[in-house]
Amino acid sequence: MSTSYTEAAQLGPFFDLPAGDDLTSWFTHLCEDQAAAAAFTAPAPAFEAPLLAMADPRKRGAEYQLAPEGESSGVKRQRSPTSSRENSGGSNDGDHEHSSAIVVAGAGRGGGRRLWVKERDHEWWDRMNSPACPEEEFRRAFRMSRATFEAVCEELGAAVAKEDTMLRAAIPVRQRVAVCIWRLATGEPLRLVSKRFGLGISTCHKLVLEVCAAIKAVLMPKAVQWPEPAADVASQFESASGIANVVGAMYTTHIPIIAPKANVAAYYNRRHTERNQKTSYSITVQGVVDAAGAFTDVCIGWPGSMSDADVLDRSALYAQRGAAGRLQGQWVVGGAGYPLMDWLLVPYTHQNMTWAQHVFNERVDGVRGVARDAFRRLKARWGCLQKRTEVKLQDLPVVLGACCVLHNICERAGDAVDADNAYQIFDDDMVADNPVRSQAAVAARDEIAHNLLHRNSAGAPGFFLK
Repeated sequence: MSTSYTEAAQLGPFFDLPAGDDLTSWFTHLCEDQAAAAAFTAPAPAFEAPLLAMADPRKRGAEYQLAPEGESSGVKRQRSPTSSRENSGGSNDGDHEHSSAIVVAGAGRGGGRRLWVKERDHEWWDRMNSPACPEEEFRRAFRMSRATFEAVCEELGAAVAKEDTMLRAAIPVRQRVAVCIWRLATGEPLRLVSKRFGLGISTCHKLVLEVCAAIKAVLMPKAVQWPEPAADVASQFESASGIANVVGAMYTTHIPIIAPKANVAAYYNRRHTERNQKTSYSITVQGVVDAAGAFTDVCIGWPGSMSDADVLDRSALYAQRGAAGRLQGQWVVGGAGYPLMDWLLVPYTHQNMTWAQHVFNERVDGVRGVARDAFRRLKARWGCLQKRTEVKLQDLPVVLGACCVLHNICERAGDAVDADNAYQIFDDDMVADNPVRSQAAVAARDEIAHNLLHRNSAGAPGFFLK
């Protein structure tokens, strides 16, 4: 089986970064070097100011001060510019925190220096991380069972783990993964995520992107795979719909975004704007699911002004499977927004349809409903997809891809979506500009419709007619 994933071309460069790449590694290596350690502990005043700016950029919300050994702990601390920006943004972490001094070993006179670090309140995370935390509370918080969460941490451990430095202990793997999953599940602003986990705002933002990148690199090849061989999936679809050789159901949804600074017209979602009377911008996610509602192919990141057919034409599903002839004798079922092709089965859209065509449309809608329900559960489980996010446009594909991967993991683990988190999707149906691209497919569709009519009259199992 092979992974099937497409990202919009203009958003691709983000994935050139290695999974879990940490820009602070330069400073870690600097501290590990003996010569750098000696310079670090030297009392020369000219070196102290650069050190304050260089101290672990993962802790943007922290306050630092180097004080000579023996100086009173009550000395007034210097506040970093980033810390001021976070507090001015509404963070009141300081209400629950106090300062402490960490002694940094060195060879300089005075026996070392002390680094003032702003301690944060992490009581909430300590409670959730405790084995005594009730399973139901954990499931409501992270939208997955504890066993599923542990399995994800186990898979990602090597990719996201960091080593301790001379300044502080590394954030544990479980906390790193929890920050990311909580952010995806709730869509909370980063300043609130920071308060829950007792970490800096920029640290939380970095963790989300790093863990999402690790999910794409490590888990996506295992979790998002085209069914090969497809006999089992085809059998499940046929038993439910009566249509043979169906290997997937396809659907395209829109994810709201903040208006970008460049190419804003390309992301303008006209249909959503007209329906809600509010200017809307979005990017698209096209997905193919199996009979159980797990994603087998995803295409993420094309602008919201594009039609479903345009997104399909730019996807790997079309270029590497459909146009390449790898879907001969198989069907992917989609809505009226897609064209009828030799491998893509769509409903009739003309007026004055026959009874056989009505029956066919009902069955196709039932198959397509599997994909629609999968996207409904995806958005219900990951609340960050329901509203405009703080994530930059170029970082969105990796975040949305991580949501699809975690959706598959939860679905296959049997972690149901809580009824309190139920969500209805509202994607505007459309008709393809060129609804027919293959005359052979027209004849095949007519034959399927004829057979379904006779099977339905004989009382065969399948989706019930409305």
